[in-house]
Amino acid sequence: MNNLRKGITWSILLTLFLSLSACGSMSTRGKNTAIGAGIGAVGGAILTGGSALGTVGGAAVGGVVGNQINKK
Repeated sequence: MNNLRKGITWSILLTLFLSLSACGSMSTRGKNTAIGAGIGAVGGAILTGGSALGTVGGAAVGGVVGNQINKK
C-alpha cells in the first residue's frame, strides 16, 4: 500500500509539473481563464458533493469569469 501511495504522489507531481510548464507561453488572459476554470471546478465539486455535472458547470462558469477579468 505504501508503494501505491508513493506512485500516486509521484504521478500527481509529474502531472502538475508538466501542466505548469505548458502554461509558460500562454497570454495573461489565457492563464486567467485556466485559473478560473480550476477554481470553478473545485467550487462546483464542493457545492454539489462531488457531482460531475457540478464540477463541469463550475469549471465553465469559472473559465468565463477568469476570461473576463482585466478585459480591456
